[in-house]
Amino acid sequence: MKLKIALLGGDGIGPEVLEQAVKCLKAVEETFNHQFTFIKAPVGAVAISNSGDPLPQETLKLCKEADATLFGAIGALEYDNNPEAKVRPEQGLLKLRKELGLFANIRPVKVFKVLSENSILPKKVIRGTDLVIYRELTGGIYFGKKSLSEDGTAASDLCEYTEAEISRLAHMAFKAAKKRKRKLTLVDKANVLETSRLWRKVVTEISISYPDVKFECMFVDNAVVQMMMKPKQFDVILTDNMFGDILSDQGSVIIGSVGLLPSASIGKDNAIFAPFHGSYPKAKGKNIANPVAAILSAAMLLQHFELNEEADAVVKAVKKSFKKNVITKDILGSSKYGTDYVGDFIADNISYSDEDLNLNDENIDLGKSTII
Repeated sequence: MKLKIALLGGDGIGPEVLEQAVKCLKAVEETFNHQFTFIKAPVGAVAISNSGDPLPQETLKLCKEADATLFGAIGALEYDNNPEAKVRPEQGLLKLRKELGLFANIRPVKVFKVLSENSILPKKVIRGTDLVIYRELTGGIYFGKKSLSEDGTAASDLCEYTEAEISRLAHMAFKAAKKRKRKLTLVDKANVLETSRLWRKVVTEISISYPDVKFECMFVDNAVVQMMMKPKQFDVILTDNMFGDILSDQGSVIIGSVGLLPSASIGKDNAIFAPFHGSYPKAKGKNIANPVAAILSAAMLLQHFELNEEADAVVKAVKKSFKKNVITKDILGSSKYGTDYVGDFIADNISYSDEDLNLNDENIDLGKSTII
């Protein structure tokens, strides 16, 4: 297969972890006889420094023309610590999602047995956790009209949703649930928010078309508690933009590190694959960032194009790195391995064969979440 892949390293550790994901895709390319073309472009703080725009037109054009985009991370301390900044790196990512029509963010949270000791939660609580969060990505409070009074003492953010925005994501989430454990949980705040009441009405009506999927609704405050107390009760979580953002970060606590969680942002014609950790500017250039989330995001990219055997090879190589303790120090505090070494190890172990490590029982099943 021939694929043109846009590479947006972004800020902080983004370029470093993205480099490791590209190593793995190049190993797939060579092993499975594919042809991948990689083209880099700036986004975020680095783009602001170069052009004053967090999403230059050339970058947007590249992403629209590419078959898919692999993304690093976005954000910089000089903007985080400056509430007066009018232009921010994150604006580039939000605009990119909107321009590409990436309405569905898919974030799997699966506990790896070999790393279960790394979670702050007891093993008996997290054992068997295998859920995926479907987060609406182009609507809600993040994209609503924003205002600030002239004297700077009052502000507002408008949260809006339409039935069409809710419906398209809900159908995708129900279809995913049919291929998984046949359960879908809508997380909202329908006891308080009018937008949540619309979500509940629309999704409840749609659920009738999926009688083989168990459907339930849960308030977000209860969902936060339940994810900590009994995460394995969840299969597919469907929710809005802001709640999905919060619950996804909570997933990193369950699995043990934000450096392990990949994501896909999907639209009708475009897709971005990215680790959902931040830019971690304090670790920039220190060769300590965990590349696994970026590498698993590359696996999701392969699954998106139905390159299932190739994606499995990447996941098995990642699991082999866990088994051999070739991991960064966020997973094992005493680890001596850096970003580059872990990336090299995983790339070097991508092959057709899993002769020395049978991992079928821990298959991450990324394809169940990402193929449209």
